[in-house]
Amino acid sequence: MSPTQTFEFIRYGVADGLATLSIHRPPFNVLDIPTMAEINDALDACSQDDSVKLLLITGAGEKAFSAGVEVADHTPDKVDRMIEVFHGIFRRLHKLPMPTVAAVNGAALGGGMELAIACDMIVAAAGAKFGQPEIKLAVFPPIAAVLLPRLVSPARAMEMLLGGENFTAEQGHALGLVNRVFPRESFAADAQAFVAPFLKLSRVALLSTRRAIRAASGQPFDAALDTVEDIYLKELMLTDDAKEGLAAFLEKRPPVWRNS
Repeated sequence: MSPTQTFEFIRYGVADGLATLSIHRPPFNVLDIPTMAEINDALDACSQDDSVKLLLITGAGEKAFSAGVEVADHTPDKVDRMIEVFHGIFRRLHKLPMPTVAAVNGAALGGGMELAIACDMIVAAAGAKFGQPEIKLAVFPPIAAVLLPRLVSPARAMEMLLGGENFTAEQGHALGLVNRVFPRESFAADAQAFVAPFLKLSRVALLSTRRAIRAASGQPFDAALDTVEDIYLKELMLTDDAKEGLAAFLEKRPPVWRNS
C-alpha cells in the first residue's frame, strides 16, 4: 500500500493496485487552475507507479463529480494558462499506461463531463446529470468535440454539443456512454465492486490490452492488426504473467501473478 498523498484541492492515494483521485472542492468540485495543476501532478505520480493496475477518478460529496472549469478562469488574462493546464489533464490521461474509470457520483457538466468521457469506463449514480452547456456561453468544449463523436454517433454528438442540454446517467447508459448505473445510496460500494475484478488480474495484461485497444483505434484493419500483433507477440507473450496464465490453465490451478 502506498501512502495517501494529500493535496489542497484533491485527494490521491494508492492501495492494493487501485489509485484513487478525488476532486475535493465540494459541493460542486469546480476545476480552477490550481485544482487542475494538482490533478496533473497526481496523474504524473500515477503514471510512474508500477503498483497501479487501475485509476479511479471521482468527486467529493454527492452533488457533483465536477460542475466544470471555473468560468472566471476563461478571462483573456487567464485563458491561455487555463487551457494549457486543463488540456494537460487529457494529454496525461491519454498517455497513462493503466485503465481508468470515472465514478460519476453527481453532476458531470462542462469540463467535468469531458473528464469523465476521457476515462476508459464510466460508472454513474442513478439520476446523475451529464451535459456540455458551453454553447450557451457562445463557446464550445474542445475535448468533447474530439472525444464525443468517437463514443456516440456523430449525430448524437452534434445534438449534445450544439444543443447544450443535460441528459441523465440512464440516458448515457442507453447510448453506451456509461457502463453501469448504480443506486445513489450504495454508489461508493458499487463502484468499488465494479473495479474489484480488474484488480485481481495481471497488471501487464491489463496495460497491454488497454494499449492495444487505443493503438488500433482509428487505423485501417490491416494496420490495426499489425499493431496489435506486435504488442501481443513481441511484448505480452514474453512476460512472466502470460507464461504463468497459460501454464496455470493447463495445470488446472489458480495463477500467481508477478505483474511482470
